Amino acid sequence: MRNETIQTDITVVGGGLAGVNAAVAAARLGRTVALVQNRPVLGGNSSSEVRVWVCGATAHGTHRYARETGIMGEMFVENQFRNPEGNPYFWDNVVLETVLAEKNIQLFLNTDVHEVEAEGGEEDRQILSVTGWMMGSERRIRFESEMYLDCTGDGLVGFMAGAKYRLGREARHEYNEEWAPEEADDITLGSTILFYSKDAGHPVKYVAPSFAKDITQTSIPMKRVIRSGDSGCHYWWIEWGGELDTVHENERIRDELWSVIYGIWDYIKNSGNFEADNMTLEWVGSIPGKREYRRFVGDYVLNQNDILAQRPFEDRVAFGGWSIDLHPPQGMYSTESGSKHLHMDGVYHIPFRSLYSVNVSNMLFAGRNISATHVAFGTTRVMATCAVIGEAAGTGAALAVERKTTPRGVYREHLGELLQTLLRQDASVVGVRNEDADDLARLAEVNASSTLRRLSVESPSESYPLDADAGLLLPVSGELRQLDLLVDAKEKTTLRVEVWSTGRAENYVPHTFEAGGTAELAAGEKQWVTIPVAWNSGDARNAFVIIKANEHARLYVSREPLTGVLAFERGAAPRAVQSLEDHKHEQPVVQWGMRKLVRRPFCFRAYPETDAFAAANVTDGYLRPYGGPHAWVSEPLAQGREAWVELAWNKPASFREVHLVFNDDVNEDLINLHHHRTPFEAIPELVRDYRLEAFADGDWQVLCRQRDNHKRKRVHRFAGPVVASKLRCVVEATNGGPRAEVIEIRVYE
Repeated sequence: MRNETIQTDITVVGGGLAGVNAAVAAARLGRTVALVQNRPVLGGNSSSEVRVWVCGATAHGTHRYARETGIMGEMFVENQFRNPEGNPYFWDNVVLETVLAEKNIQLFLNTDVHEVEAEGGEEDRQILSVTGWMMGSERRIRFESEMYLDCTGDGLVGFMAGAKYRLGREARHEYNEEWAPEEADDITLGSTILFYSKDAGHPVKYVAPSFAKDITQTSIPMKRVIRSGDSGCHYWWIEWGGELDTVHENERIRDELWSVIYGIWDYIKNSGNFEADNMTLEWVGSIPGKREYRRFVGDYVLNQNDILAQRPFEDRVAFGGWSIDLHPPQGMYSTESGSKHLHMDGVYHIPFRSLYSVNVSNMLFAGRNISATHVAFGTTRVMATCAVIGEAAGTGAALAVERKTTPRGVYREHLGELLQTLLRQDASVVGVRNEDADDLARLAEVNASSTLRRLSVESPSESYPLDADAGLLLPVSGELRQLDLLVDAKEKTTLRVEVWSTGRAENYVPHTFEAGGTAELAAGEKQWVTIPVAWNSGDARNAFVIIKANEHARLYVSREPLTGVLAFERGAAPRAVQSLEDHKHEQPVVQWGMRKLVRRPFCFRAYPETDAFAAANVTDGYLRPYGGPHAWVSEPLAQGREAWVELAWNKPASFREVHLVFNDDVNEDLINLHHHRTPFEAIPELVRDYRLEAFADGDWQVLCRQRDNHKRKRVHRFAGPVVASKLRCVVEATNGGPRAEVIEIRVYE
């Protein structure tokens, strides 16, 4: 046996997406990190060993502008670019390369932590070290750090350190949660094993193993959807173990799940109910994907009421949007729906106080073990949300080390710095504004070669029947006086329109009626009709326009998307709520979907002209849509023409670093293993080719030139200081979008 000691600033135990994001965030902030993972690959439940889709705040297209940014966003966009087929092994590579790119991270795969040394009393403990065994290498490794992050999912490190935790479901009275049971119990969500199938192109026989379960003797064929062409996460409902201890009974749960998988395949192949002669099993998982075990207690316990109210915590450091998604304890054998869902009206916020231990002073946690009730955990548990929580926890840990304090000390004494650091990293935070005193761009005047002022989509591709109400989301910069729509009318009729505000700036559903208007239509095709609406919004915000159903009229859909503009269908539930799910149909995000209308707005013209795409947006402090797009958008680029946005200072500024954030359309739902594919590999709105120029000594000088960009955020560092009175980002080409679009520019000395 070889004994080793590794000393770093921070030790992260658990190499799922929460741990990966935590480690990368801390390393990018200059801290040395040991990332310890007990499996041969990174990615946890998303890895090629388990193969669960990385779901998050978009909730399969339920929420608008909700895709994660920061480190998780980088991996989503990179995977879409290099892995359009959704190969699980290529996804492994994306995650691994994200870690290997950071020189401050030491990675320890196949290393199972089983010892924790801690000191102190029950209410005030501190971790001194964790020790792991590297399987196959016979290395016993002791990790010593100032700060520890438990990203194990099951919460093993914190448990051994004496951290306070909860297991199972809280009683309803504890947090006044509608979905909590009357009495507390130890029931959790169960575990799942998935399988892949494929068409072999020739007949393939199947002889079931002796341990395969005869599922016709269970409720499974009656209560769950089974199809011969489905595989992977279509079978998320193969779940069991919620009434057991999902850790100590892990082997028993695995055996039961295997018996059902091979039984399902026997049913598909040999029952005669399916056309499956040529189908064969390609892969069956060997590790149960756990959903739930310990949840640690932090300074704040996130609960159902916080989620539904979208409570804007002062220390919000991440967001989620997946529904509160709870499953019956009996899992696949239950006669209830496989899941029940409660949707909030938009993304919700996660406080930093839920990411560190209430009684272990140098421990944070990220992933499914954060400080949340069982009901709230029903949404925070999905992996993209776990990942952005990881980035926030890793950032907090790095700041705690730098400021020589505890995570609680970061909250109490350095909260502003934490939030500004997250924004500088383009992390997934909504509604918090850049107030970084070191950002020289905030002192500059902003100009551009052109700015899109006319809010319109005028290129029709096909007509759309108004069998149900339709919706059109528009950014309003103070006033909406008139709306023109392109319509067909079979006969003379009246078209009615309502304008609603959306309530919270992070929401994209109708909330409050503001104005209405009508127009008389004559029979005819492709006629522009004018509807006066007269809404004075007072400030920049989104308008949700409802075009009322009319059996005699048809709208027109365009295939030319416009940033900030979305089209909706009433009653077109998103993918996530179409089948196998129990939900309240009156919830706004369920009522208003855009399954068939993603990147396909209705043809319209809005008046007056808009300031929603002003050049000043690149320094307005917001990195995401929030009551408007918060991006500079140019006029359409003519063939071979360039567009630019410029910062100008009253006196020459000296800088060495420029941060650029381009528009990667965070409304587009991306999934690592693709239950759907986009028709493009790089987000079209992303700037592809650009250069940075500085105006110094009476002339423009090229600082750098970038080709073939497909990333959202780029940071350019220069060897020596650049002294200039102006800085210009010149957009030469996009990845297919017709306009130049830039969200943010930062400049640092």
